[in-house]
Amino acid sequence: MTKDKNQEKNISRRDFLRRVGMGAGAALAMSVVDPLRVLAHDGKTALREKNVTEASRMTYRVQHGSGEQISLLGFGMMRLPNNQTEVDRLVDYAIAHGVNYFDTAPMYMGGQSEVLTGNALARFPREKFYVATKMSNMNPRQWTLDASRRMYEQSLERLKVDHIDYYLLHSIGGGGMDTLKGRFLDNGVLDFLLKEREAGRIKHLGFSYHGDVRPFDFLLDHQDDYHWDFVQIQMNFLDWRHASMRGGRRSDADAEYLYGKCEKAGVQCVVMEPLRGGAFGRMASELADKLKAVRPDDSTARWAFRWVGSYPNILTTLSGMNRMDHLEENVKTFSPLEVCTEAENALLAEIADQMSGYPTIPCTTCAYCMPCPYGVDIPGNFAYYNEAVNSHVLPLPVKQSADYAARKQQFADGLRKALPKVETWARSCADCEECLSKCPQQIRIPNQMARIVELLRRG
Repeated sequence: MTKDKNQEKNISRRDFLRRVGMGAGAALAMSVVDPLRVLAHDGKTALREKNVTEASRMTYRVQHGSGEQISLLGFGMMRLPNNQTEVDRLVDYAIAHGVNYFDTAPMYMGGQSEVLTGNALARFPREKFYVATKMSNMNPRQWTLDASRRMYEQSLERLKVDHIDYYLLHSIGGGGMDTLKGRFLDNGVLDFLLKEREAGRIKHLGFSYHGDVRPFDFLLDHQDDYHWDFVQIQMNFLDWRHASMRGGRRSDADAEYLYGKCEKAGVQCVVMEPLRGGAFGRMASELADKLKAVRPDDSTARWAFRWVGSYPNILTTLSGMNRMDHLEENVKTFSPLEVCTEAENALLAEIADQMSGYPTIPCTTCAYCMPCPYGVDIPGNFAYYNEAVNSHVLPLPVKQSADYAARKQQFADGLRKALPKVETWARSCADCEECLSKCPQQIRIPNQMARIVELLRRG
């Protein structure tokens, strides 16, 4: 990073509270449009007029290039119920209440996410929703132009559309510049996608980012060549301040840097992991109580969404809503969004500092690492470990402590309850390292599995 960039980054940190206490500036960036009085037209699931009362209150952002009004709450379709009727019910409620951005990918649910999403959205007029999907050519066998083109065409078929509104190069950064070149540059795939955008079959072209920051910088530094319409980044109030020390080692980038570079390039951001894989919903009680003291009726999730939405260069904020109660709460949060005050941002900054001191594993339960060839439930083990940390079962005291045996037994009993199948436990990890290149958070997964095994072995 150059001296000027370092200076710019330091300035933005000093101005953190001023920048996120947006006030009128953020309000100007938000808009509220007429109700989306959209009815499903299959004759069976027609929505009643009374169900669209929230739609007029949804907060929208304007896409800079097209003027499209995109709901600030986007529907992430990665973890859908594997049941079309239930997915239809969720999508019906979302559209009736103003949500119009739906994000999926060929690799989600082994392709079923695109199928379920396409079936649900096909019941609505095409102009009433925007669908996003991705070039998920992660496997080197998929790096040829023909294989990537087939993946793209398959997405169009599964989604039952003749154009894709928002198309992404999926998770650039993993594997560094060599992988970026192999997946998209040297094989002509990016050139093909640029031509598809020119032909109108792709309306907006962007990329999502995890991992090595060099591909992220390269693509934005060549904005004059590629003209990215949007970039999808991981952003939340913890990664804004503390992503630079992720997993016990220094990361190449953080949310503040990613957002700032996109903003400087004039490219709007789509946000993923605003709740850090649900970690904010499982926040330690003493931290959650500080938020409850200020806004007793608000969940920790609502705080996190309000924080992200307060930034004006955010086009939409994705949430994986596979339960109706989560969808209903999130709709209320954004209908309309209430921008965080300076005092609230100061409180969230304080909580982020405290959360960074908890020895949790930075897993967002995305399950990109799965399946494990040895049957280990990697995200399940990490989710339970983090829950034990937040509930203060971990770290275990020294063996001489009076409550050592009881706490160790509590940890073991909880693991059995969380993961009833013993073959999915951390002890089945064979240290094959197949998962390492797949993890967007760059977690040293076998090392963390060994920590869990050691906790169960002690004493």
